[in-house]
Amino acid sequence: MRVLRRWGPARIAVLLRLVPSTVHRVLTRYGLARLSHLDRATGRVIRRYERDRPGELVHVDIKKLGNIPDGGGHKVLGRQKGRKKRSGAGYSYVHTAVDDHSRLTYSEILTDEKQETAVAFWGRAQAFFASCGISVERVLTDNGSCYKSRLWRDALAAAGITHKRTRPYRPQTNGKVERFNRTLLDEWAYTRPYRSEQQRRDAFPQWLHTYNHHRGHTALKGQPPASRVPNRSGQYT
Repeated sequence: MRVLRRWGPARIAVLLRLVPSTVHRVLTRYGLARLSHLDRATGRVIRRYERDRPGELVHVDIKKLGNIPDGGGHKVLGRQKGRKKRSGAGYSYVHTAVDDHSRLTYSEILTDEKQETAVAFWGRAQAFFASCGISVERVLTDNGSCYKSRLWRDALAAAGITHKRTRPYRPQTNGKVERFNRTLLDEWAYTRPYRSEQQRRDAFPQWLHTYNHHRGHTALKGQPPASRVPNRSGQYT
């Protein structure tokens, strides 16, 4: 019932004449307690993995965000006034690269998601990882048009990097950067009532530094991503 019909513990308990707490314990035992652990298309349990060394795989993605109009959006002005000011504010595109093993992240706020922009971003991301002692071997992206372009393919090939793309409608395959995007929204983009897009952008570099060097990561036993980086000089500045 959990896999095929995506029922919760309470509904399954009624069917089986059990108490919900018992059903929940069984689902937890088999790794089915959360629907996020199941593939939407197949119902199969998603197997979590982690690469053995930094650079073995880097996840790349783009997050589209609505810009904050000058004077603030609905968090500052209220929902009704905020909606009126929102039209015409435009969008920003947060390009992000996350190392699978360490979760070390390089990210930039850019104006579009064109192939030229994505390729230029990757050049800077690769240089960042190299400065940390990380040699990138593979890159995983979704099937966005910029990542299917010849320009992207040639840029990775010239650096000796293998490019892999996720299967269609399987965003969880690129889950580590998807998870970073959720953290980015919760802890930076929407964490406080910014009064302009520029104010939000100005807060981004410090937030990203904190994420990489100071913020404990649950998958890393409470340590920050920089704790798994070969070149650790100055990481806690």
